[in-house]
Amino acid sequence: MTPKAIVEYLDEYIIGQKDAKKVVAIALRNRYRRLQLPKEIQEEVMPKNILMIGSTGVGKTEIARRMAKMMGLPFVKVEASKYTEVGFVGRDVESMVRDLVVASINLVKEEYRHKITKDIEKYVLDKIIEKLIPPLPKGASEQKIEEFENASSKMRTKVQNGEMDHLKIEIEVPKRAFEIEDGNMPAEFAKVQETIAKVFIASPRENPKKEVTIKEAKELLKIEASEALLDLEAIKHEGLKRAENSGIIFIDEIDKVAVSSNGQSRQDPSKEGVQRDLLPIVEGSVVNTKYGSIKTDHILFIAAGAFSLSKPSDLIAELQGRFPLRVELDNLDEEVLYKILTQTKNSILRQYEALLNVEGVTLKFDDSAIRALAHYSQIANEKTEDIGARRLHTVVEQVIEEISFEAENYQGQEVEITESLVAEKLEALVADSDVARYIL
Repeated sequence: MTPKAIVEYLDEYIIGQKDAKKVVAIALRNRYRRLQLPKEIQEEVMPKNILMIGSTGVGKTEIARRMAKMMGLPFVKVEASKYTEVGFVGRDVESMVRDLVVASINLVKEEYRHKITKDIEKYVLDKIIEKLIPPLPKGASEQKIEEFENASSKMRTKVQNGEMDHLKIEIEVPKRAFEIEDGNMPAEFAKVQETIAKVFIASPRENPKKEVTIKEAKELLKIEASEALLDLEAIKHEGLKRAENSGIIFIDEIDKVAVSSNGQSRQDPSKEGVQRDLLPIVEGSVVNTKYGSIKTDHILFIAAGAFSLSKPSDLIAELQGRFPLRVELDNLDEEVLYKILTQTKNSILRQYEALLNVEGVTLKFDDSAIRALAHYSQIANEKTEDIGARRLHTVVEQVIEEISFEAENYQGQEVEITESLVAEKLEALVADSDVARYIL
C-alpha cells in the first residue's frame, strides 16, 4: 500500500493525528522499497525508528495495532515497564525478539495452511470415508471396484454436505507436538527442556483411539492433516526471514524506563538498566531463538510514551539517537471527541447499538446527545486526569447503564438517547470534581 492508502485506512479508525499517521505510513512503505533494492544496498538501508510522544488515550497504540492488522506483518506489542535488567528476576529485553519470531512463524503457518485448504479438506474426507466404507480386498473384480467408487463418491458428497455429521466413528486422536512458548527462556534452555519433555512424555503406545461424531472428527483430523501436509522447515525459514526484514516491535510505556533528572535512583534495574539492554537490540545484534538466530538490524522499532513525569531527553543519549523520527500527538478537543463517536468505523456508539440489538432493543442517539457526550467527556478530562478518548467509554457507559441493565423491559422498543438524558446522568457528576474523580 502507498503511504496515502495507509493513511486513508487509518483515518477510518483514528481521527486526526495526521503527522503520526504520515510518519508511520512512510516507515511502512520504506520496508517495501528496501526489499526491491539490490542486495548490497539493502544491507545499508536501516529502518528509521519512531518515537511517539503523547498523553494517554490519543491513539498511539491504536495506530500501531491497526497498522499491523492491515499489513499482515510480523508484529508484537510490548510494555517497556515489564522488563528488567539482565541478572534480575523478570523478563529480559531479548524476549521481545523471541516473541516476534513466534508471531512471524504463526503468521506464515496460517498463510501456508490457507494455501493448502483444499488438500487439508481432501485428507480429512479420505480418512472419514475410510472409516465409513471399508476398503476393498486385493483382487476385487472390476464390477466391485466400480460399485465401491460409486458408493465412495455418494458418501463423500453426504459427508461434505454435513448429512452424516451425527454419526459416530472411531479415530486415532493425534498427539499435539510438545512445544515450549516461553519467550523469556533462552533458546538453549528451551531446546533442552523440550527434549527432556519428549523423552518422558513420549509413549510407546500408538495415538489413543476415541469415538467421536463425524462433525468433531472433521476438526480433530484437520490438526493431523496440517502436521502431515505442512513443510515445517520451510515455514520456520520463511518466518525467521520475515521477522528479520519485515518485523515491527511496538514498545509502549517507554517513558516508564526514562530516569528523570530530579534525583531518582539511577540504579533501578527496571529503568536505566533496561535502556542499556535495549540499546544493542535496537542498534542491531544477533538474538538466539529456538528456531534459529535472528539479526535485529532491520526490525522496525516504534516506541511510545506519554512522558508526563519525564522527558524524551531523560532517556540515555545512545537510545535517543536510535529513534531519529519523533512525532508528537495532539491532545483531543471536544470536536475530535465528537468525530470519534460519529465518524470512526465500529465506533463505541455503533458497538452499544449492536450489543443492545441482541436483546431486541433499538438504541438511537440524537446528534445533540452525541455533542453532549463529547462535551462532558472534555470537561471531565480537564477537571481530572486527561485520559483522552478512553473517557468516552466511561461517559457512554454511565448514560446507558440503566437501559443496559433493564434491557428486557425495553424489548421490541426504540430507545432514544437525548441531550436531556445525557445532562441528567452526567451534569451533577461532572460539576462535582471530587465525585467525577472517582466515577468518571
